[in-house]
Amino acid sequence: MATLTQEMKDMIGAQLSFIATTDATGYPQIGPKGTLRVLDDHHLIYNEHTGKQAWQNVQVNPRVVVATVDHPKFKGFRFEGPVEIHTDDEIFAAAKKFAADSGHLPEPKAAIVVDITKIYLLDAGPHAGDLIEG
Repeated sequence: MATLTQEMKDMIGAQLSFIATTDATGYPQIGPKGTLRVLDDHHLIYNEHTGKQAWQNVQVNPRVVVATVDHPKFKGFRFEGPVEIHTDDEIFAAAKKFAADSGHLPEPKAAIVVDITKIYLLDAGPHAGDLIEG
């Protein structure tokens, strides 16, 4: 299990993150996750609203990659790990509250929790892609 630093948490809170999944045949899909946020020092969470491709993919291949980048600073991180799908528990109830409190998000179909096992740098330069934890 990898641990988020405060710098990583701040970047996730301030930037739009993208999540990559694969379908049953290994074909990749990537898309933004505007609700992606820090759950705790070792997990990310997002609300699944659309029920489309990423949702279908995590049900057949529960491993994802999340990329968060601060473009003006040319700094970023890639987080990898398996997911847990929550549809009827306290985590899901908190995700529903998060959506309701936003005033503009639809009620989620599920809350997806990413168990971070590896973290890579996405900084520009010679250390781009270096594994920093995991």
